[in-house]
Amino acid sequence: MRFQHFLIYATTFACAAVSANAQTTTKSAPTTAAKKTSTAAPGAAHRATAGAPVTDDDKAIYSIGLSIYKSLSQFNLSPSELDLVKRAMSDSAAGKPAVDLQTWGPKIEPLMKARTAKISATFLTKAAAEPGAIKTSSGLIYRDVKPGTGASPAAEDKVKVNYRGTFTNGQVFDASKEPIEFGLNQVIHCWTEGVQKMKVGGKAHLVCPSDIAYGDQGRPGIPGGSTLVFDIELLAIAGK
Repeated sequence: MRFQHFLIYATTFACAAVSANAQTTTKSAPTTAAKKTSTAAPGAAHRATAGAPVTDDDKAIYSIGLSIYKSLSQFNLSPSELDLVKRAMSDSAAGKPAVDLQTWGPKIEPLMKARTAKISATFLTKAAAEPGAIKTSSGLIYRDVKPGTGASPAAEDKVKVNYRGTFTNGQVFDASKEPIEFGLNQVIHCWTEGVQKMKVGGKAHLVCPSDIAYGDQGRPGIPGGSTLVFDIELLAIAGK
């Protein structure tokens, strides 16, 4: 799913939830004059006053906001821009959007890519200047965290590793829950090149420009043009 489609879907879903919740609250709010017993669902009054997630439904709805913000993090929004997003959700829930989504929705992805490119350029310059960092001709920035003492793999080898992948803002997008094995020539170029520089038992920090990672196309959960950061521990080389 393309990033802009996910973002539009998630925001639309959230706005629908906000709108439905607003309607439910209006219908079920108790009136002091009539002193009627409220028929609202358990926890509705608490949500309206406290705003903190209490029930399972509360927490699921709250998670919609977390999911949307996680997607928005790639835009590096300023506080005033984040306020615009909040206003857009409120306007949409009220049925009074200030701009046409069909016209401006397609501009979301180009905006995200432009901001990602700018952030990446700054991040790569800083990463290359760190003590011990080595920048190769491909653009890979490699740094030993803990030198290993074993053998180094070749591109055709199968390796076993632990790893964690993050965006430039530190947000984790992938991590191994247990050691995994794979052919070193079956992964992104950044890994193929970088892991060959390691020795078994070692840990390394790889900074991967998008053109040796997932390029402008990206992949689910990774916007196109993203610079990626990997912390890798090389545990073993099959057959060695």
